[in-house]
Amino acid sequence: MNEDFVTTADGTRIFYKDWGPRDAQPIVFHHGWPLSADDWDNQTMFFLLEGYRIIAHDRRGHGRSTQTFVGNEMDTYAADVAALTDHLDLKGAIHVGHSTGGGEVARYVARARPGRVAKAVLVGAVPPIMVKSDDNPGGLPIEVFDGFRAALVANRAQFFLDVPSGPFYGFNRPGVKVDQGVIWNWWRQGMMGGAKAHYDCIKAFSETDFSEDLKAIAVPTLVMHGEDDQIVPIADSALLAIKLLRHGTLKTYPGLPHGMATTHAETINADLLAFFRE
Repeated sequence: MNEDFVTTADGTRIFYKDWGPRDAQPIVFHHGWPLSADDWDNQTMFFLLEGYRIIAHDRRGHGRSTQTFVGNEMDTYAADVAALTDHLDLKGAIHVGHSTGGGEVARYVARARPGRVAKAVLVGAVPPIMVKSDDNPGGLPIEVFDGFRAALVANRAQFFLDVPSGPFYGFNRPGVKVDQGVIWNWWRQGMMGGAKAHYDCIKAFSETDFSEDLKAIAVPTLVMHGEDDQIVPIADSALLAIKLLRHGTLKTYPGLPHGMATTHAETINADLLAFFRE
């Protein structure tokens, strides 16, 4: 097992975990905002025990990576992933992205060099585009994301408690058992990152248009989405993304929240494994 950093062209240090047999098929996990590679702990351990090689990185400005002032946008995020996959010389990798990480996967996979990527998975992912516009009338109003920015500037620590305590994991739904450890772990990961990078990333995940990236992806792609996702509503994300993918498969989950890979890890892991083995 190895944990290390790769240094990108602009001097940013990207933290990554590289666990498991070097000759096994690699799975690269891309986390959501404002979290870190640790958000994939349930999947990391499951697939490590299934014999896969596991790579999970902290996006720039997040977790243990450099708290960058610039470059907190999707083109640079994808370039950072390319730097990591080149550094590790990954071939035939499966890239799995949650939420913002799903956007990162879409942009990277669409541009990846031949042979680098075998399959892709988008879990509760932001593509094609989140923000409402004349071209995307079903999106969320810009005021929603302005509210995120205002809350982050006013009191990031409280904001990073409110999100996981409520809509992220569906803990605001009647009858749902609240897992305090999951809430605090979300808070812990969020507070490790940089406020400026997190602020910039709100624009990156909400206003980036991934439509052309989705059209360009040539590998089999699984789109997984909770039907009760309150953060990235399914109607304007997965249900549109699947129409743009050449080799896409859509799997939706009644009643499951945005953070379903944590709250319902057994279900999600089983479906991921089935897709990996196809």
